[in-house]
Amino acid sequence: MTARTRSKTLATWLALIGGGFGLHRFYLHGPTDRIGWLLPWPTFAGLYGVQRVLEFGQDDRLSWLLLPLLGLTLAGTMLTAIVYGLTPDEKWNARFNADAAPSRSGWGAVIGVIVALMVGAAVLMATIAFSGQRYFETQVEEARKISQ
Repeated sequence: MTARTRSKTLATWLALIGGGFGLHRFYLHGPTDRIGWLLPWPTFAGLYGVQRVLEFGQDDRLSWLLLPLLGLTLAGTMLTAIVYGLTPDEKWNARFNADAAPSRSGWGAVIGVIVALMVGAAVLMATIAFSGQRYFETQVEEARKISQ
């Protein structure tokens, strides 16, 4: 039985599109990958935080804790897509295609890296801004309580 060739371009795009659900991990390491099965949990918790913000507004304290989980998970998977896309073909083939035919990446991986960089930077900045804003708002509220 021959081993299957794992495409760097496909792995980059899977991390970009379905990274929060571990699709890139399952593609590269198979359905028994533990990290792949752990990735959906913070993603679903963060999506629940988004639902709570839409339902209860931005003052919901539980959503303050859940939304950064989504942002950090997505930023991490965007970083993974960047690392996959920038890995040299020789190193990629030695790691993932040692027993299979070598693969060559092209512009698809480069475009995936560019998109992942843009999305990852935006998600990370939004997560930091949201978390920082909520933290300082609670500090101001506590200071007002103490001063009265």
